[in-house]
Amino acid sequence: MLEITVERHDDYVLCRPVGELDAYTVAQFREALTELAEESFVLVDLSDVPFMDSAGLGALIGGIRRARENDGDVAVACNRPALIRLLHTTGFDRIVPVRETVEEAVLALGETTD
Repeated sequence: MLEITVERHDDYVLCRPVGELDAYTVAQFREALTELAEESFVLVDLSDVPFMDSAGLGALIGGIRRARENDGDVAVACNRPALIRLLHTTGFDRIVPVRETVEEAVLALGETTD
């Protein structure tokens, strides 16, 4: 089971999936990211995602691509060592900022616009 909350802040939109991101739940995540593709700044908080497979990673990359096609930007907050390792190993952290906390990720969003 996956739950996704979306919080609108002054400078960004926070997308927070809660639960496993895998082949069974990825459609819901992909849909949420598609709905946010028009936003200028999207922050994806993976701190409540205990597991993510290649389907989840693919949806995340697709969401980033759509956001960038609309001149938007994305950052990721994640404090789970296993997911951070996945994002690092796949080179994901070279295409978007990955920070440990939401606050640090918000700052990273600002850095990309200067």
